[in-house]
Amino acid sequence: MRAFIIGGTGLVGRAISRRLLSAGWDVDVVARHAAGLPTDLAAAGVHVHPGDRADSAALAVAFGAGADLLVDCICYTGAHARELLPLAGNATSTVMISSKAVYVDAAGRHSNSVDPPRFDRPIRETQPTLAPGTVDADSREGYGRNKVAAEQVLLDSGLPVSVLRPSKIHGEGARPAREWIFVKRVLDRREVVMLAHRGAGVDHPSAAVNIAALVETVAAHPGRRILNSADPDAPSGIDIVRYVAGHLGHQWAEILLGDDADPRLGWHPWDRRPPIVLDTTAAVELGYRPVGDYRATVPAVIDWLTSTAQLIDGAQLPAGFADDYFADRFDYQREDASLASR
Repeated sequence: MRAFIIGGTGLVGRAISRRLLSAGWDVDVVARHAAGLPTDLAAAGVHVHPGDRADSAALAVAFGAGADLLVDCICYTGAHARELLPLAGNATSTVMISSKAVYVDAAGRHSNSVDPPRFDRPIRETQPTLAPGTVDADSREGYGRNKVAAEQVLLDSGLPVSVLRPSKIHGEGARPAREWIFVKRVLDRREVVMLAHRGAGVDHPSAAVNIAALVETVAAHPGRRILNSADPDAPSGIDIVRYVAGHLGHQWAEILLGDDADPRLGWHPWDRRPPIVLDTTAAVELGYRPVGDYRATVPAVIDWLTSTAQLIDGAQLPAGFADDYFADRFDYQREDASLASR
């Protein structure tokens, strides 16, 4: 069995490669930077084709006569999807990694809206989505619209395409690695951790290894479908901070801030109220079985972060890892001043 993965050296691509290799697949990946392939995957025989997904001719040469599974981890626009169609026509099964950012609530709000969405129940694949669009795919408003456009191009082709919609993806190689908000505080030996809104926020995580397990499932059941992809549990912010501290053997005082607290204090990436939770019933009914829940799978990213961090004058990630995501999120002076005034 041959798998061909576009964007194969990133967080999701490498998890899929490991999963398929362990099941006996041959794996080819396309990536702009071949050096980004982890050494274990290179040693296991993953073949890297250096190239840009925008170079259709190079993709066609690398893809060759076809594959049993085609996975596109970096399909962001309708144009990307149209470029993928010639390859998908020669694949037994195709997978596009989409996003939960496509979903809208009754008021048209989505996960990247300035005003947070309100979903009254776990989101099923039948939930309304944004209208497709071509606004800048890197913008808050454009990201989800472009994903919808890409989904529609692929699904309207009639080909056996599985669109997977994950939530907040975590695992080795994540950029940004959201757990850094707590891992850095442990490495910096903070004795307290502040959590906005009492740590009650929930934004469903999706382990890369669980996405990979779902990819293997749909590869065995080619078809045209949309599936949510998320961990079997949806931990709150306070759950996550305890998992991180527990894994690293760290103890600290938890300061649970009220709704009227300084919004610059206690921020974390999972602070969603009302909660955003994906319903994964359809994936389970297809035969998908997750590798583990968040607590069982998050050690991979925690260990990767601690091995990657530079511990000089405070824990830091190498340049390019944070992408400004954590700018101003570690204002210890402000935290200490707030604690002193209590």
